[in-house]
Amino acid sequence: MKAKILSMALLLTFCLVLPPGAVAKTEIQWWHAMTGFLGEKVNEITQKFNASQTEYEVNAVHKGTYTETLTAGIAAYRAKNPPHILQVFEVGTQTMLSSGAIYPVYQLMRDQGVKMDWSDFVSIVRSYYSKDGNLYSMPFNSSTAILYYNKSIFQKAGLDPNKPPTTFDEIGKMAKAAVSSGATKIGFTTAWPSWTLVENMHAWHDQPFADNENGFAAMAAQLKINGEFGVKLWELLAQWQKDGIYTYSGRGNKGDQPIINGEAAIGLASTALVGTLTKTAKFEWGTGNLPRLAGFPQGNSIIGGATLWVMKGHKPEEYKAVAKFFEFLAKTEQQAWWHAITGYIPISNSSLKSLQATDHFKKNPNLWTAFGQITSGKSTKNSQGVRLGNLVAIRDTIEAEFENVIGGSKTAKQGLDDAVKKGNEFLKEFAALYK
Repeated sequence: MKAKILSMALLLTFCLVLPPGAVAKTEIQWWHAMTGFLGEKVNEITQKFNASQTEYEVNAVHKGTYTETLTAGIAAYRAKNPPHILQVFEVGTQTMLSSGAIYPVYQLMRDQGVKMDWSDFVSIVRSYYSKDGNLYSMPFNSSTAILYYNKSIFQKAGLDPNKPPTTFDEIGKMAKAAVSSGATKIGFTTAWPSWTLVENMHAWHDQPFADNENGFAAMAAQLKINGEFGVKLWELLAQWQKDGIYTYSGRGNKGDQPIINGEAAIGLASTALVGTLTKTAKFEWGTGNLPRLAGFPQGNSIIGGATLWVMKGHKPEEYKAVAKFFEFLAKTEQQAWWHAITGYIPISNSSLKSLQATDHFKKNPNLWTAFGQITSGKSTKNSQGVRLGNLVAIRDTIEAEFENVIGGSKTAKQGLDDAVKKGNEFLKEFAALYK
């Protein structure tokens, strides 16, 4: 009897503490890799969802770089304490598909009774993250590589500020003019060297990156980057480095800074810089399509950025929260806002139409560049993307050999041959692990 009275007293106290109608929210964890301005926008869109309803609470947690976030997510899954949602860059797609740790997004939404029009997602985004025709992760921040140029530097160098270079030959001439005139010390640079100069350039020129259709037809076993195209491009860049036309800025996103700071006349980087430059640049700048190397066919640039993967090991009511959050993210107004504020590619056809209806792209041509480039190129087996196991390690290998080549310790052919040899070992290790 005393126990019943105590229980009733505790229940009454609990009810008095909570405001009328208040119910404890179902909380879910979202681990992401966004920092700075983009990190602020992740927090903002999360807060918008949390404020839009009273049942669910999403907690967005920054876990480091893309690589660190992926590593942390897999480790947490093995420790049986994974986040509900894990942001993974496109490099980790095959790893996630093979991991056994994921709850496919198409299955999640179906199980939770939340209807989604998968056909509304832009086809090139949807196809990259699909398997057997089904979408396995939720598109979020999709990008591609584009060209940036500093109009202020162009004007100082006597170059036309309204004419970005369209070929490597033009880059060479314009970068040389910018440096020799004293307008800048950095004529041309690149961020994410493997992604912009090898993965995207092979796709842009309809050249294979790996066998088995770059890993889409079956698990890739051999890299194909040491052919005529790869050698010619690396030889050109090595010579430009020696001549002071090209400046190697480092691996990963280190090449972003010379572009953002206004130090580089021309650079290749992710569309993710558009939002940052729009907000922070104290100079005039513009964008253009990736440059072409003469003598090779037209392909397409490829998808970068990241998607949201759902991890196994959680309660049904928590998965309901994930599904509702994804439903929120897919709404036309959220997709349009995310694109407009960050510069990432509009990933739904409905958001694209919404933006076009307001003359958004006419007013903001730099936001159209990436989408125009990726939809006007030629989609082939070589240009649909790169889906390889151990791609993080392969990228590191490629960039290490690129450093050897532009540093003069190896020829372009030697560096690429060694990158292929080492890369093939990583592919072999991945195949053995996930047979």
